[in-house]
Amino acid sequence: MTLAVFGIHNHTVSLVLNLLILFLVVVWLALVYWTYADARRRIADPMLIACATAASLFPFVGTIIYMIVRPPEYLDDVRERELEMQAAEARLAQVGFHLCPHCDYEVKDDFLRCPSCLRKLKDPCQNCAKPLDPMWKICPYCEAEIAPITAAARRSGRRRRTETVPPTESDA
Repeated sequence: MTLAVFGIHNHTVSLVLNLLILFLVVVWLALVYWTYADARRRIADPMLIACATAASLFPFVGTIIYMIVRPPEYLDDVRERELEMQAAEARLAQVGFHLCPHCDYEVKDDFLRCPSCLRKLKDPCQNCAKPLDPMWKICPYCEAEIAPITAAARRSGRRRRTETVPPTESDA
């Protein structure tokens, strides 16, 4: 007694139909594995990898939906791009290329203020007036000790300067 799929009793047609069903099941299982492998290369969160794989268990439709919503690039490519950016920033820092932290204007290492937004970048040494890094405890140019700046003094130095308005007649 042979298995008759869809009520077909012809051996040739039944064999072709059984092979077609086997082929579709193998393709479906291959798509489930491909979705799992691709999700591992593109997604860092194990829970999202499991959800993508579970979605691909819906024959063919789950894999198509995963292909629509998957991240556009591999995790290795993202890490490589971030390393390249860090290396480029380090090379720019070696040649003295710096940007103002407030307006991204190009400033040199020895600037006290940004020429574009006029914000204070560094404090001058009290002895030789050279620019000092806020982390330094001694001036490397003249060997003068740097007085520690309190947090209140730093905040007051960063406040925007307001124009002084002369008193009006109604104020007097």
